[in-house]
Amino acid sequence: MKHRYVYIQTIGCQMNVYDSEQMVNLLASLGYIPVTSMDRADLIIVNTCAIREKAEQKVFSFLGRLVKLKRKKANLIIAVAGCVAQQEGQKILDRMPHVDLVFGTHAVGRLPRMIQRIAAGDGPIVDIDMSNTITAGILNEHSTESSPGVSRFVTIMQGCDNFCSYCVVPYVRGRELSRAPADIIREIKHLVACGAREVTLLGQNVNSYGKKEHLCSFPELLEQVCRIEGISRVRFTTSHPKDLSNELMHAFKDLDVLCRHIHLPVQSGSNRVLKLMNRKYTRESYLEKVDTLRQLCPEIALSSDFIVGFPGEAPEDFQQTLDLIQTVEYDSLFAFKYSDRPNVPAADFPDKISEAEKTERLQTLLKAQEYYTGSKHQTLVGTTCRVLVEGLSKRKTETVGIEEVPNAQWSGRTSSNKIVNFSVDEHACLAGDDLTGRMMDIKIEKAFSHSLWGRPVDGKTDLSDAEGENRYHAA
Repeated sequence: MKHRYVYIQTIGCQMNVYDSEQMVNLLASLGYIPVTSMDRADLIIVNTCAIREKAEQKVFSFLGRLVKLKRKKANLIIAVAGCVAQQEGQKILDRMPHVDLVFGTHAVGRLPRMIQRIAAGDGPIVDIDMSNTITAGILNEHSTESSPGVSRFVTIMQGCDNFCSYCVVPYVRGRELSRAPADIIREIKHLVACGAREVTLLGQNVNSYGKKEHLCSFPELLEQVCRIEGISRVRFTTSHPKDLSNELMHAFKDLDVLCRHIHLPVQSGSNRVLKLMNRKYTRESYLEKVDTLRQLCPEIALSSDFIVGFPGEAPEDFQQTLDLIQTVEYDSLFAFKYSDRPNVPAADFPDKISEAEKTERLQTLLKAQEYYTGSKHQTLVGTTCRVLVEGLSKRKTETVGIEEVPNAQWSGRTSSNKIVNFSVDEHACLAGDDLTGRMMDIKIEKAFSHSLWGRPVDGKTDLSDAEGENRYHAA
């Protein structure tokens, strides 16, 4: 089979990362090999996100840069996938005539046939048809092993039925559909056989898993996944606060392999704004669930999402958001300025907030959170944390104040999702070893705004299982 080369630019969430991996697996049947250089590619795919205006702008900026490359390589195929493709369809071809293929969120499984058609001169093609079924995970030994990873994503469901007033997901991903548990377990076992030690289960609202199809509940699925031989850690995202069940909260206490971290997006601390957002919970009910989680699992780390500058968000509403951050003391959070999206109710809401005000509120919120993240990181200095090593660190040094810590060459995460960089002394027994995939005890010596730095404890490492994973509650 003649080899061809594919370059995929992924923009957006973890589900897009997973979808891009599935595209690589599918294209292997046509002889495509992934490359990191667009200049070498015979096929370029940009996998897109439409959740915010800024992400959508990145897509068209990227596509604009491909015009010159297309002129130099007449046989180059350019494809647009994901949420912007689903949302815009034919409009992308009208705006970017050098694009050959636009395919939506439900068309990933049809990609090989579309590429064959375009190669045969049958293009351009737009495929944004939605399906009432969810595509099973595509497994391919060669392509999976060519993109190894200790930590891997696995989509367990797609779509959303919540229809938050600001969100395009139900329109671009469709209604909720869940994969069969046996299919999910089969895929995870395959990933473990290829070297994965941690999996993150993905869905727009994992708490709704299986309800439509009368499958097992999400806590029951978690239990099955945690029993898979070779799995050291299991994570999941995202969990909608209104559907967070007692059974799922108890899972953090009962399942040793389940990581002690939950991402629980709240979006606002104001009941009035939450109602406008159609979130279907209150500040009070959210805080009750936070309290229950911490009672059941005192070491659990919490992260969240916030939107600032939602239409009609008064200064007192924003202050309630700041008060909520102070009350919960999150380990970390993601915050974004509100932007109008196509087809959603909030786009027609009155009392829009100016860009200047949204920017100011965003900076205020992020600064408020910096204190709590920094404080939690600082309390870990001097403690020993269990870390799953993910590979070589992207940064070779860390700087705090005027002090620079050299050669933080390895990187991993704690159960509570803290990034830990560490170095191994050249005279240590582990020097020169590939530590990827190992569980290691790391004594934390430095705390930074987004990471920790430390050293291995007596070269201790665990290649076997997850026993002792959660011994270090400080992590």
